[in-house]
Amino acid sequence: MAIPEKRESRYAVIVAFGLVYFFWGSTYLAIDVAVERILPTVMCGIRFFTAGIFMLAFCGIRGRQIFYDRQQIVRMCAVGLLLLVGGNLTLAYAETHLASGLAALIVAVVPLWFLLLDSLLIGRHRVPARGKAGIGLGLAGLLVLLWPQLTSTTSFGRTELWASLSLLGGAFSWALGSVLAKRWKSSAVDPFSATAWQMIAAGAASLILAAFLGDFSRTVWTTRGVSAVVYLIIFGSWVGYTAYIWLLNHVPTAKVSTYAYVNPVVAVFLGWLILHERVDAYMLAGSAIVVAAVVLVTGAQVTSKAVDESQQTLHPEAAEALSD
Repeated sequence: MAIPEKRESRYAVIVAFGLVYFFWGSTYLAIDVAVERILPTVMCGIRFFTAGIFMLAFCGIRGRQIFYDRQQIVRMCAVGLLLLVGGNLTLAYAETHLASGLAALIVAVVPLWFLLLDSLLIGRHRVPARGKAGIGLGLAGLLVLLWPQLTSTTSFGRTELWASLSLLGGAFSWALGSVLAKRWKSSAVDPFSATAWQMIAAGAASLILAAFLGDFSRTVWTTRGVSAVVYLIIFGSWVGYTAYIWLLNHVPTAKVSTYAYVNPVVAVFLGWLILHERVDAYMLAGSAIVVAAVVLVTGAQVTSKAVDESQQTLHPEAAEALSD
C-alpha cells in the first residue's frame, strides 16, 4: 500500500504545481483582457469581494473558524489592502498602459523587496551574499527592461515609464503586506478564512473607490471582459490559491517559491501567443536577468541572527495566490 500512496502523492504535487504555475502566470493576461473595457477599480472590487465572500462561506460550511476579535480583523484588512489594493489594483491600472508580459516581469522583483523588508522590519534575519547578489542583479535587470521607456522622448513612452514605476511601488506594497502577515501570523488564525477576510476588505475598498471616482458609469460590460473577471475569480483566486496552500503543507517552501520565476515566463509567453504582444531584445535580456536574480534570492538561505532554524527560508506568504 505504501508505494501507490507515494505515487499518488507525487502526482498530486505535480498537478498542484501545474495549477500554480499556469493559472497564476495566466492572471496577467486575464487582467489585461478585463481592463480593456472594465475599469480597474470595478474589476478588482468585483473579483476580490466575490471571491472573498464565497471563500468565507465555504470555510464556514467546512467548520473552519471565520470570526475573530477586532485586532485580528483589522490586521487581516490591513494586509489585504496592502496586498490586493496596493499590489493588484496597481497592477490592473498599470496594465492599461503596459503589455501583460512586461508587467509580470517587473512584478517579479517582489522577492527582492521581500528579502530587504524581512530583514529590516522583522529584524531577526541577515541577508546573505547570495541574496545581495540577487538584489543587485535584479536592479540591473529592471534597468534593461525599462531602458526603452527611460530613453523615450514621446508622451506614450513617458506614460509607460510611470506605469512601470507604479508597479515597483505595487511590488513594494505586496512585499510589505507579506512581511506584516508574517509578523502578525498566529496559529489561532485559519489561513483560508484569513485570506477571505483580506479579499473582502480589498474588494470593498476597491468598490468604494470605484463609486467615488464614478468608474461604474464609465465601465463597459462586454462578454470578453466579464469572462476574464470570472476566470480571475475561479482560477486566479480559488484554484490557484488552494493549490498553493496545499503545496505549502506537502512540499518544502524553497520548492514552492519557484512560482516566482516560472509565472513571469508563462505570462510573457501567453501575452505573445494570445494578445500578440511584442517581445524585443530588451525584454528577452531583461527577463533573463530578472529571473536569474529571483532564482538567487529565493534560493538564498536567510540566516537568523538569533540562530532560529525556523527562519531559514523566505516566508511562503510572499507569494499569496491572489496576486497574480
